[in-house]
Amino acid sequence: MKLAFRQIEPFVKNPDPAARVVLVYGPDDGLMRERAKLIAKTVVADLNDPFNAVTIDAKKLIDDPARLMDEALAMSMMGGARLIRIEDADDKIATIIKDYLLAPSKQNLVILEAGELGPRSPLRMLMEKAPNAAAVPCYVEDARDLTGVIRDTLSQHDFRISSDAAAWLAAAVVGDRARARSEIEKLMTYMGGEKSITLDDVQASCGEAGVKSFDELTYATAGANPEGALAALDALIGEGTAMVAVLRVLQNHFRRLHAVRAQIDRGDDLEFIIKKLQPPLFFKQEPAFRAQCIRWTLPQLEKVLLRLATLEADCKKTGMPDETLCRQAILSVSAIGAKKNRAA
Repeated sequence: MKLAFRQIEPFVKNPDPAARVVLVYGPDDGLMRERAKLIAKTVVADLNDPFNAVTIDAKKLIDDPARLMDEALAMSMMGGARLIRIEDADDKIATIIKDYLLAPSKQNLVILEAGELGPRSPLRMLMEKAPNAAAVPCYVEDARDLTGVIRDTLSQHDFRISSDAAAWLAAAVVGDRARARSEIEKLMTYMGGEKSITLDDVQASCGEAGVKSFDELTYATAGANPEGALAALDALIGEGTAMVAVLRVLQNHFRRLHAVRAQIDRGDDLEFIIKKLQPPLFFKQEPAFRAQCIRWTLPQLEKVLLRLATLEADCKKTGMPDETLCRQAILSVSAIGAKKNRAA
């Protein structure tokens, strides 16, 4: 079965019992592992339980296809359902899974953990179409989605976080749910008994390297500074940032410019628009953002957003040189922004 976006979180918390095999996949490895773990814990409380949980590497399964059926149909020595996790799943095991789905265990659950799988992936297509299976996508979250996760997680521990602090932290860890969880835990430890979190607290606890690189990338790209943008991209690559996350951050920035520029063209006052932005701009970024809102035209911004959306789709295709494509796009976008300066 194929899950709609609104169905994902409810399914993760309470999987449909009809799904005897669940594929959890996507470019955000941290989010993929987190969701796989949550689904797994609906079957067994302890994922290290040697009697009720087993983990199999997909390569070993290819060498011994019968092992899946043996493990999935085995009875638990301690009673209850068993869990079978298959790590690094990919299209090479699609036939094995297809055969298993012909007569799967009605009690034991099989979870497949995979990276990005394109729409034409045989494994993904199998899981989306089979009535007794499910595919759970784990795409890179944007800063707004991650802000909600940060607030919800902190509130569960009675912490309160200011809007600018939540926005700053979300921007710093966007594209990596595992890092987000780690930084939230570190932040709570840093706060100790103090429950109100400010921007200064977040910056002191989590550092500024990641968010600075993203800010430098977006503002340099939109500011017709290709050298600065490529330098920021290199820094993000060095930190292990996924290219999809880079593209999402760029898209978010240009969408914001587009929204503001559309209001300016309707006759609204720029200063009034900026004051109403949510999440709010950091004061150090306001001059650059204001200048970009004036520099870029709506047709130019629409052209950039189309280019970035197409590039994101290309980067999700297996075998595409995503880093090279991102560099080319940044140079191209910077050139578009520079045209306004030359015309002026």
